Amino acid sequence: MAEQFDVVVIGAGPAGYHAAIRAAQLGLKTACIDAALGKDGKPALGGTCLRVGCIPSKALLDSSRQYWNMGHIFDQHGISFNDAKIDVNKMVGRKDAIVKQFTGGIAQLFKANKVATYYGFGQLQAGNVVKVKQHDGSEVELKGTNVIIAAGSDSIELPFAKFDGKHIVDNVGALDFTEVPKRLAVIGAGVIGLELGSVWKRLGSDVTILEALPDFLAAADAEVAKVAAKEFKKQGLNILLNAKVSKTEIKGEEVIVSYTDAEGEKSLTVDKLLVAVGRRAASKGLLAEGTGVKINERGQIEVDDHCHTGVDGVWAVGDCVRGPMLAHKGFEEGVAVAELIAGLPGHVNFDTIPWVIYTEPELAWVGKTEAQLKAEGIPYKAGSFPFAANGRAVAMVEPAGFVKVLAHAETDRVLGMHLVGANVSELVHEGVLTMEFSGSSDDLARICHAHPSLSEAVHDAAMAVTKRAIHKAN
Repeated sequence: MAEQFDVVVIGAGPAGYHAAIRAAQLGLKTACIDAALGKDGKPALGGTCLRVGCIPSKALLDSSRQYWNMGHIFDQHGISFNDAKIDVNKMVGRKDAIVKQFTGGIAQLFKANKVATYYGFGQLQAGNVVKVKQHDGSEVELKGTNVIIAAGSDSIELPFAKFDGKHIVDNVGALDFTEVPKRLAVIGAGVIGLELGSVWKRLGSDVTILEALPDFLAAADAEVAKVAAKEFKKQGLNILLNAKVSKTEIKGEEVIVSYTDAEGEKSLTVDKLLVAVGRRAASKGLLAEGTGVKINERGQIEVDDHCHTGVDGVWAVGDCVRGPMLAHKGFEEGVAVAELIAGLPGHVNFDTIPWVIYTEPELAWVGKTEAQLKAEGIPYKAGSFPFAANGRAVAMVEPAGFVKVLAHAETDRVLGMHLVGANVSELVHEGVLTMEFSGSSDDLARICHAHPSLSEAVHDAAMAVTKRAIHKAN
């Protein structure tokens, strides 16, 4: 006999654990199922984001940044040293400790909120029953008045570049190299490729990024992408555009990567190859026959604007449904669905979801780009301000980049904010908040910002929209 719950959540990644905790907070009897295991072979909650994505990559980015700064920035501060070394195993060990701390933290939150946790693979059956094949081989069945599917996503594997975990890897493998590869190739100049490529470049690897598209970071503002590309080139990242990989071959301890560009067929020999061409919904084996839940051609579970599947009591959130594959998007969907189930309002505004790439400099944006506004025929005005004229950025020896504010030409309502520079992952939220409250560039321009601070660049960019910036010629 299946145990009865008000809410059964499949998946304890960002979307799933938020949904489970919020549902429990609202007084609903809640269970959460997760199949993932940590490096120690024990259950580890938190999904891709916490185990092998957002959190561990930021740990390595920070470690590698400290090492890079020693050789490239510290001397400008008057700090000198001899023979700096990096202990890769210690760096990776620090990353693993952080991951263990936070996966354990979610387990504690589940316990504190009385979320029943099941470790194994959950499959939805007809009638809102979830069959769980646990790690010990046993099976249990859970019956949910509501079932929330939060299965997450998996790395896309290319047929001509199969993962072997040693020479050809996905993001998981690139987080666990035991030494700095002398030569690293990356297929894909997206978020994962740029971030992990940056990590190993800073530590001394010769990194080449192969991007099939003709434009660099086409989703970002064109000026932001241009500045970022220039800075990455200064750092020694070799980014090849319009480079289509057709074949890979492992010979001994080397990988030969064959690709074509505007000049014809070429090859590249490296020690490691990271494939970072995107992710796909982890929906395989998730649904038994007769559930009524539909999966589209991309493998995503079909849902409406409120994350409902159309089957009574069955919802889906996070990477396994439409929309950007971002942890914070999943957070908000999980909470929204839990609140809808409890009879409360629940909504996620896709127009104000921020995007961030945690390289140096960082890139961040929210809302429309200039290209999108032009394509949609929306009249707009723009204001920008360079970090080179910001006292705090110059004092930090990080003057690269700028902030751009886009506002409607008639109403002045902020339509987008685009940033490249130091710590813009934090600054972008001024744009998110302004847009969420339907604010104008004038609202931003009239808010007092602390001096000296990086946030003053946002203030000056907002003032520049109406050509009244103080610290730059308008």
